[in-house]
Amino acid sequence: MKRFLFLFALLPVTGCGYHRVGQATHIPAGVRTLAVPMFKNHTQSYHTEVAFTQAVVHALNNRTRYVVTSDENPGNSDALLTGTIVSQTIAPLTYDSTSGQTSSYLITIVAKVTLTAPDGRVLYKNDGFSFREQYQSTQDLSAFLQEDSPAVQRLARNFAQSLVSDMLESF
Repeated sequence: MKRFLFLFALLPVTGCGYHRVGQATHIPAGVRTLAVPMFKNHTQSYHTEVAFTQAVVHALNNRTRYVVTSDENPGNSDALLTGTIVSQTIAPLTYDSTSGQTSSYLITIVAKVTLTAPDGRVLYKNDGFSFREQYQSTQDLSAFLQEDSPAVQRLARNFAQSLVSDMLESF
């Protein structure tokens, strides 16, 4: 019985790892301005960096109270968020059994992101953000629509939501 009471008394001391929202952020309390310059693109894909940068700025504006700028000069902001699209691949996913043509594709984008303080201290870093999105191809060539661009837009929104959540909540 004493052992049970002792263990019960220790229960409040042990933590389960949970925390209140906003209590485990990678961003220091004094940060008011975040600079988010245009992401770099190390792929041959057109405008992927634009979609990702715009999505991140939109997510930061919607979910935080930081003033978001595009200024790359570290002295003009409290933190600098840089990103690079490392790779973008499109692979056939399913085929139409009657025609043998590809009916859907899987687009995969890998990005790396770094949040730094003006003194160069790394506040947050992820070199392997990987996101996938499936999209259907159009079989009717007269009504052909390029579907990879909307897929990149959806991927960018998912990436931005995950990035902002990870920076703010450390999950």
